[in-house]
Amino acid sequence: MNASEREIPRFVDRRGTACSKWDALAQRFGVPDALPLWVADADFAAPEAVQEAIRRRAQHPVYGYTLYEDSFYEGIIDWYRRRFGWEIPREWIVPEHGVVVAMNLAVEAYSEPGDGIIIQTPIYPPFFSAVKRHKRRLLENRLKVEEDGCVIDFEDLEAKAQEAKMLLLCSPHNPSTRAWSEGELLRIAEIAERHDLIVVSDEIHSDLVYSRRHIPFGALPGMAKRSLVLHAPSKTFNIAGLNTSFCIIPDDSLRRRYRLAHERAGLDNGNLFGIVALEAVYRGGEAWLEATLEYLEGNIAYVREFMAEHTPRIRPLPVEATFLIWLDCREMGMSDEELERFFLHEAKLALNPGHSFGEAGSGFMRLNVGTSREILEEAMKRLKAAYDRRVEA
Repeated sequence: MNASEREIPRFVDRRGTACSKWDALAQRFGVPDALPLWVADADFAAPEAVQEAIRRRAQHPVYGYTLYEDSFYEGIIDWYRRRFGWEIPREWIVPEHGVVVAMNLAVEAYSEPGDGIIIQTPIYPPFFSAVKRHKRRLLENRLKVEEDGCVIDFEDLEAKAQEAKMLLLCSPHNPSTRAWSEGELLRIAEIAERHDLIVVSDEIHSDLVYSRRHIPFGALPGMAKRSLVLHAPSKTFNIAGLNTSFCIIPDDSLRRRYRLAHERAGLDNGNLFGIVALEAVYRGGEAWLEATLEYLEGNIAYVREFMAEHTPRIRPLPVEATFLIWLDCREMGMSDEELERFFLHEAKLALNPGHSFGEAGSGFMRLNVGTSREILEEAMKRLKAAYDRRVEA
């Protein structure tokens, strides 16, 4: 696919649209002139295929209860075949209202209060709440930070697995941005098999992988019988507000148990425009995605090179997936509270503090590069000025 065939990602000003990322700044951070580089959605217009499909559907004046038609399932099946090389029968697919919703339903469906559930920290905060809200026992398998990024402590994972019922996997991992290798995934699968774990794999960032082809966990040998893959086009195509996702559940028994939890929660009927959007992007969004990945790689390279030269005590870990960068700020010698104040009040940058991803995130910050290069350049200018004042003080 050449450049002329690509739909180049287009930056749009989102202020004044009830946008969480921009319009909640003053309420959430108390610094209205900070640059928002926090919540994990991007500032790019959705693909034209989505916009056109929604415009076309919106012309019909009735927005009532909507079916998941054949085209919904066919879009997912075709996408997985093309992007990941995994053949998925239609009956494996369960439509859902969001990946976080699905994770909570899976915890309810496959465990009882007091059961141990493993999460690999630091981790996206809803992983913690999915365990605690249902009164399950939280088992933390902390990632180890090495020069080349975060790695799994497999010895600890093996130990935790002996007292666990489930593993909530994040693949690719948020916030570390690791795209787990085939070898790492196979080791997780072996542990799951040995200790009879059910693995719920959040793969919402799986389309945004740079370093290797993503491997769906359920496609690994033996894992179809003990895993769920949770996915959505929301991060990939910047349509999170349409609240449409799906689960891939190969095993009949696991699928029945999940559907029962779904029914008990009173969840019925999908988001009309979310269904339309999913079908549109999986049919006609690939060129947009390839161009966006190229743009994001440029943003990531720019930030990493800038920080290496101008803010060497803040070390961006290598980015293998997502439009996020996990910043190791421990050499700044600040407490988590001081680090937040430094970024927010001195640099005027609104990032996600590392400790919000659990104690294992202490000393880190998460930065979102899913925006225009111009905004990132302004962000780095602000960061350098604040950093220089600190270092020279």
